[in-house]
Amino acid sequence: MATAFADQLRSLTDDALGALLQLRPDLVVPVPSDVSALAVRAQSRGSVARCLDALDEFTLAVLDAARLSRAEETALTSVAAVVELAAATVAPQDVRVAIDRLRARFLLHGPEDALQIVGAVDEVTSPYPAGLGRPADYLDPQAAALCADRAKLRRAVLAAPPGARAVLDRLAAGPPVGALSSGGTVAEPVQWLIDQHILVPVSEAGRAPRADGELVELPREVGLLLRRDSGPLGPLRPLPPTPEGPVRESKSVDSAGAGQAMEAVRHVETLLEALSAEPAAVLKTGGLGVRDLKRLARSANLDEPSAALLIEVAYAAGLLGEADAAGTGRGVTASRASGLVDEIFLPTGGYDLWRALSIAQRWEALANSWLAMTRQPGLIGQRDDRDRPINPLAPDAERAGAPQARKEALAALAALGPGTAPRADEVLELLAWQAPRRARGREAAHRDALAGAAALGVTGLGALTSYGRLLRNEDVPGADADPLGAGPGGGRVPGASDTVRTLDALLPAPVDHVLVQADLSVVVPGPPEPELAAELDVVAEPESAGGASVYRVTSGSVRRALDVGYSAADLHALFQRRSRTPVPQALTYLIDDSARKHGGLRAGSAGSYLRSDDEALIAEVLADKRLGTLALRRLAPTVLCSPVQIARLLGALRDAGFAPVAEDAGGSAVLARPKVRRAVTRTPVSSRLGEQPGPPILAGPRLAGVVEQIRRGDVATRAARRAPVTVRAANGQQVPGLTSVQAHTQAMAVLQQAVRDKARVWVGYVDSHGATLSRLVRPVSLSAGYLRAEDERTETLHTFALHRITAAVVED
Repeated sequence: MATAFADQLRSLTDDALGALLQLRPDLVVPVPSDVSALAVRAQSRGSVARCLDALDEFTLAVLDAARLSRAEETALTSVAAVVELAAATVAPQDVRVAIDRLRARFLLHGPEDALQIVGAVDEVTSPYPAGLGRPADYLDPQAAALCADRAKLRRAVLAAPPGARAVLDRLAAGPPVGALSSGGTVAEPVQWLIDQHILVPVSEAGRAPRADGELVELPREVGLLLRRDSGPLGPLRPLPPTPEGPVRESKSVDSAGAGQAMEAVRHVETLLEALSAEPAAVLKTGGLGVRDLKRLARSANLDEPSAALLIEVAYAAGLLGEADAAGTGRGVTASRASGLVDEIFLPTGGYDLWRALSIAQRWEALANSWLAMTRQPGLIGQRDDRDRPINPLAPDAERAGAPQARKEALAALAALGPGTAPRADEVLELLAWQAPRRARGREAAHRDALAGAAALGVTGLGALTSYGRLLRNEDVPGADADPLGAGPGGGRVPGASDTVRTLDALLPAPVDHVLVQADLSVVVPGPPEPELAAELDVVAEPESAGGASVYRVTSGSVRRALDVGYSAADLHALFQRRSRTPVPQALTYLIDDSARKHGGLRAGSAGSYLRSDDEALIAEVLADKRLGTLALRRLAPTVLCSPVQIARLLGALRDAGFAPVAEDAGGSAVLARPKVRRAVTRTPVSSRLGEQPGPPILAGPRLAGVVEQIRRGDVATRAARRAPVTVRAANGQQVPGLTSVQAHTQAMAVLQQAVRDKARVWVGYVDSHGATLSRLVRPVSLSAGYLRAEDERTETLHTFALHRITAAVVED
């Protein structure tokens, strides 16, 4: 059979062979040495299983029809027999299209009147084709006798009590096996069916029957009788199910999706800023704790599942990472300060670079990382096998199939018309039709993919956005960009992508101005430019975010700006430059009053000291009971000292409403922004899209090269079989009756004579990969350790290293 299968592959044209490799790209990983090796691989269990995984429900049903219609003697079927069996409820042309699909993949091969099924199909599929049981004559003689008399069988089925008929209908729908007993006793309807020989006890599904088995099986003939209305194969759907969801305007879908994309970027920034201000401890088992997740969700005004999703995406994008907990110095808990916590979660250095990008570029980085990450955020909050909760960033949420599930879900949405918004159940039904073997057991992953797409703005109003379609297309490197797949990034072209340009057109343009109100609120009428956002972070407190953000200027925010080096004149100029409305007088007064008080007190190290030119202010501080824990004492009318460190002294004074500044040993004010810690920069998973394992993309020159390599190897293998017996033996092949191998010195003598006589010789040699080959050539020269010879068939000149030559025989 293997030889016949290989001969059929060998008879294909190069275009047909290339089409087979495109349909089954796993066959060329690695590239087979010849057509025979390709045939063996095409019939292997793994390759056949991968091919079946990509077939739709109707094509698999037609394959089951081919399995059912095989003749017992020859194990062959025909196109006519398959069409007759499958076309009971569908059009014959649909069945023929499915048969052609199977033959193109060589799951069915041979002439139309003698089709043969690849043997591995039976090994990797159910032992019950189309959900029908085995023939009655295989299961039980008495059941076979009943099924042989069709009228008697019909009367027995019609006489079945209601309970027994319900059992028959369930088994007829498939699979045709069921438990014989429940709780140690056989149910009365099941026992009645066994007594009537309508059901047969068996030992295990797919194995030989036994009278004392633990299962019962419905014979094939009974199943066919019960399916007389729906057809032998059951209900068939040649076309995919059509979702009944509404069709929305593309403009509305894009607008809703763009708004959600902007919100996702903003929430990620809020979560990472919260982690920067108060890092979260890394659990000993890995991941983020439940309390920290609740705190972060409250800070971003999100529910916990949404916060967990964005944290996972930020980590996958390289914006979040682990850092050593030693030396945090800010807001650490007692356990962390005592050394019980080794690592904490912090934004990475890449986060600062990410913030400098446009909103569309930031979103694209998040979306690509979501597509590529091997995490399933929908599992967070559930229980693992040991009944422990699954935390964000914990190893328990790793799922290798998550990226493929997201691509399948987006592909199903992309296959629908623009603006189509199907329900999640309809998408799952469509996926189950497109690839039932692959979709089985992936329902949770597909639901999680749809939820993640909605949360990130890949979809809007339940439909795939226009930039979401572009994102999905750019995720897969195209053969047109780099046919050989040798370029950096697998054919990716650096620079702004179509996704970024499309989303940029949908988002509001960044603004470089604000509107200052009389109540000291600052309205930003759009997403702020990075420079404006950095200024507002220093001089104002955020109150609300969205399409238009609202900040408020307070005495604390002004003092913070003065602490980092702004002067009163700088702040006045900043608001004059940025505000499109007149600056209210109240803001001018607030800045001036804060600047006048700022630096009235000077702190240094003593532990720490406090000095001021204002004796009354020093007296006020010394008398303030809220500062009793600082143990202040007067050294001079204008100087106080404390045993506590300067950082604690400054914090306590500011909490009490004073505005001190630190100074150095020379008395100069020390102005500095708070130190921001960052974790080590991590590589985002989206940058490794081209490294994802899987079959190569075969097209154009690459496909032609693979076909040519297989053909060349096949010619070389067939030529080696025609080589003289001594050459084949020297190459390690078993040759009956051979007692010795030609020595290397004898081979050299033969080659020297062939050079003089210009005769053709068979040369056996070992190539650079260690393979033993044979070639019929005409030697040209023999010198410097090399043989140069011409292959007249291909008109090419070959060079052989003499130490690799194993035998040489003059052509007979």
